[in-house]
Amino acid sequence: MPARSISRILPALAVAMLLAIQPTAAQPVSQESADGKRASLIAAADLYRAQTIVTGQGEANRIIGFASCLEDVLVKVSGALRLAGDPRLAPYKSEAAKLVRGFSYRDEKGGKPKNDEQGTRDRSFFLAVDFDEAAINEILAAMGVTPWLSRRPVLGVFVEMQQGPRRYVVAADSRQTDLQGAALLSAAAKRGMPIMLPDVATLDEVGANDMVLAAIAPGKLAQAAARRGGEVLLTARLAWDDQDLRWTADWQLDWHGKPQRWRLSAVTFDEAFRQGIGGAAQIIAAQQ
Repeated sequence: MPARSISRILPALAVAMLLAIQPTAAQPVSQESADGKRASLIAAADLYRAQTIVTGQGEANRIIGFASCLEDVLVKVSGALRLAGDPRLAPYKSEAAKLVRGFSYRDEKGGKPKNDEQGTRDRSFFLAVDFDEAAINEILAAMGVTPWLSRRPVLGVFVEMQQGPRRYVVAADSRQTDLQGAALLSAAAKRGMPIMLPDVATLDEVGANDMVLAAIAPGKLAQAAARRGGEVLLTARLAWDDQDLRWTADWQLDWHGKPQRWRLSAVTFDEAFRQGIGGAAQIIAAQQ
């Protein structure tokens, strides 16, 4: 089986992300789609918030977490995935603590008792960080990009995965693909994009379990996504390479009637999802 860098924490992380999109006054709002399904939208304040996992609650690891979250927020606010890993961010990341408006910790193990290893290393925590909006906007201006604060469309995401002879499409309500579904939700939250995942009934309806996604008319997939609240169709095919030990991912975004295609590779499907959804966000943001 391929390595998955965060498979151990995905269930807890998925719950955190799902809780984060509940419609409260301080959280993303929702809209009703044609069939009554609810599609989560992204509140502007949430764009300036990021979360990472740190070991313990000491200052040294907290500073590292601040730097990581700062990069995530800059990418999320702008939609510019190209900023990830940009060396120009180094001086800002080293001073990230000065840009923090507030932060909080949540036990990554959800209150479970300490295990035998807790005597040799610190417990892990989710570190949530809120950054000063004006400061983030100033950094983006220095990078030559602008905040993407207009409404973001809901991506209807269909992901096909091939691993040896096994082929499947990720469904929101399938236990077979719960890890992949959680990873897609996590990637969407990280990149600030609202998404819709098809359910098993939708996949049966379009024939996705009987034929590859590439053989299904994009219009048919888009219509099925729209019935569940998806506004822009994003499809992907991930294939595992046993020799390179990597996922190769082919993505397609149907935007303004013109398909945008790109290919990437990643060691984990989690990273492939982050890159793919981030790539879609970058394409849409560039045309705002």
